[in-house]
Amino acid sequence: MSGLKPETRKHLLQVGVANIANTLLKRGFRNVIPHGVRPLNPRQPCLVGEAFTLRFIPAREDLDHMGAYNRDDNLHRVAIETCPAGKVLVIDALGSTAAASMGDMMAWRLVARGVAGVVSDGGFRDSESIRLTGLPCYAQGVAIPATPIRLHPVALEEPVGCGGVAVYPGDVIVGDVEGVAVIPATLVDAVAEEAFAATAYEEFAAEQIRAGRSLLGLFPSTPESRQEYEDWLQGKEHT
Repeated sequence: MSGLKPETRKHLLQVGVANIANTLLKRGFRNVIPHGVRPLNPRQPCLVGEAFTLRFIPAREDLDHMGAYNRDDNLHRVAIETCPAGKVLVIDALGSTAAASMGDMMAWRLVARGVAGVVSDGGFRDSESIRLTGLPCYAQGVAIPATPIRLHPVALEEPVGCGGVAVYPGDVIVGDVEGVAVIPATLVDAVAEEAFAATAYEEFAAEQIRAGRSLLGLFPSTPESRQEYEDWLQGKEHT
């Protein structure tokens, strides 16, 4: 069950990852965008959900083989079967595309279980089939070799690194056509509200710029342009 407030979720679906990054930067958070992680399908829905984490380490030959995937206690399989509905499975794959973080059968199972999406700093196999699931998925790219060749699952619901960004269980993941942002859970309501307000101001600024106005004194905003924006909003409310 998601702990996100409905209004917070609504705002996050509308603001965009770049705006979230700017909002977090104002609070001193510089490293919130997992490097190299991109949408598997540019037309997939935007993603919002709390993080459920899976961590891999490098594989070792005596422990990692396809037979291990027949075991019910294999943590990769357990992650697929226990990630709660509405949450985002975040996979620390060591930034490696040498073996798959997930394939299409796992993606279909996540869809059936109502999981919101998957973010990995590794790669996916069966990528075209995963696209057909409609599940929002983000990764470095394609990784055809089977998981046990390079990756060994060791932990669920612990802090992980994904694309060079720290992700703690319960942090909020937002994904759009450009990539994903990680919002610390304690800041999500305030960040969502501020980013939503910034997005609304950008609508006003874009209208002005398209009409030929200079960026100077408009974007970033000034006290004077903020007042213009408030007047613009009131005008829209009366039309």
